[in-house]
Amino acid sequence: MIITPQTPQQAIKDSGQAMFVSPKDRLDFYRREIYNETGNLASRTNAYLSSQSFLVIAYASSMAITNPEWGPLFTLVVPATMALFGILSGVSAWPGIKAACDIIEHWYLKQSGLLNSHPTIGRAYDDSPLFSDWESSDSGQRKSLTFSKRTPWLFSTFWAFLGIFALWIQLADIG
Repeated sequence: MIITPQTPQQAIKDSGQAMFVSPKDRLDFYRREIYNETGNLASRTNAYLSSQSFLVIAYASSMAITNPEWGPLFTLVVPATMALFGILSGVSAWPGIKAACDIIEHWYLKQSGLLNSHPTIGRAYDDSPLFSDWESSDSGQRKSLTFSKRTPWLFSTFWAFLGIFALWIQLADIG
């Protein structure tokens, strides 16, 4: 049966099909969701870091322009503009990275709840649980997402510094 928003609730209940037949099915589903969102987060973080590396190279190249005719104006405007663009890209990347982290945390908490409450797959089953305490703690999961969460803010701060530096160095030469 294909379930759509127009499908009556009674028909769904009467279908007799359970989404999860066993706790292992539920655990597998949670693990797949965590895996998929971790891939999304890695892709977003990698794309952001790649764009930042190219922007840093362009910034450094633009600061090195020594053309006597248009060099001073170019090095006053372009590096500061690139720094502004770097800040804006960090602010733009933040919601997607934060959303992926929030989704990972959501599925992780559901997985932890299942592992802690179900005796056949959780801690009550034996003394050697499926996942270590570090993997089962909220702090371990949050620490693993720290790099991706901090990256846009660190680069935005870096770009603010470089923008101010570019303006200061050029205006100090003029004055």
